[in-house]
This record gives sequence, structure tokens and C-alpha cells, in this order.
Amino acid sequence: MFVAVTYGLAVVLDLFILFIGARFVLQPVPSAAGYGVPAPPGAYLGVKGVRDATYGVLGLALLAFAGSRPAAWFMLVVALVPLGDTVIVLRNGGTRAVAFGIHFATALVVLLSSALLFLV
Repeated sequence: MFVAVTYGLAVVLDLFILFIGARFVLQPVPSAAGYGVPAPPGAYLGVKGVRDATYGVLGLALLAFAGSRPAAWFMLVVALVPLGDTVIVLRNGGTRAVAFGIHFATALVVLLSSALLFLV
């Protein structure tokens, strides 16, 4: 049961960031508003989308082909992204609710996933 929950959480997180990346590519302006810092259409939004989607695919590939330990290291390192997003939102006029309620909370869940994967 523990292993199933651990892998399940990691898969959900990877699929979620893949979805966010696809949304930034397909609907950049609404996605930027949901991120916490509205932005005009432009290449940077697409770049963010591709980056996020790639992280999702990489996380899934590590789970499928490399196992829990490499996936745990990946989750540990990739937790820096939502931590950085927290700072970006705060420094660019976004609300504290979005910065901490979305981005910082996401970082904590990703760190939890990493810890669980290390235990498997």
C-alpha cells in the first residue's frame, strides 16, 4: 500500500506539471494569470510551458525506467522550481496567497514525494 501511494503521488505530480506545461503552450495568457503574475502573450510563456511539460515527462520516465531512487533525487532537485516561482510571484506584484498557497505548497508536496520515494 505504501509503495502504491508513493508512486501514485509521484505520478500525479508529474502528470500535473505536464498538464500545466501544455496549458502554458496552448493558453498562455490565462495560464500566466493563474501562475500569479499576469503577462502579455510572448515567447517566455511558451518557454515556460515547454520547460514544465519536459519536467513532467522526465519525472514519468524516471519512475518507469530508473526506479524510485533516481525519481526521488529528481523530485528533490525539481522542488527548486516552485520555490523559485514563489519568489518570482512575490517580487512581481503577485499575492502572498498565490505565492504561498500555490507555489510554496507545491514545493512542500514535491519534497514530501521525494522523501517518500527515498523510503521505497
